[in-house]
Amino acid sequence: MRTRYLDLLFFTGFAFLLCHELDAVAQAEWRLLPFLSGMNDSDAYVVFVALHVPLLALILWWTGSTVLRTRRRSQLLVDAFLVIHAVLHTALRSHDDYNFHTTLSEACIYGAAALGLIHAALSIRYRRH
Repeated sequence: MRTRYLDLLFFTGFAFLLCHELDAVAQAEWRLLPFLSGMNDSDAYVVFVALHVPLLALILWWTGSTVLRTRRRSQLLVDAFLVIHAVLHTALRSHDDYNFHTTLSEACIYGAAALGLIHAALSIRYRRH
């Protein structure tokens, strides 16, 4: 039963990231990414969205694995990404093209990071017992 609750916690944090990605399209986040920032907006938008399809499919497949060990390890890696992602957003706050200053934007970014930290801590704690 504990595994089901940990999964719910993980996928809630991941849902915050997915909501951030919706917001990222509205905020033209590609302007902050080195490999897309030099492109015109219409082309960068297409590449940004298109890259999310295989990336999200892989993450969903991997973190939802029926092999518990694989699921836990992949979820911990995503947890780490959620925290690193929030740190990067904090570092980019003064960038001219940074548009994630609304309460909704920050809730998605930092909510994902907070849930990632909590999920990782609980997963590690329960794994030891």
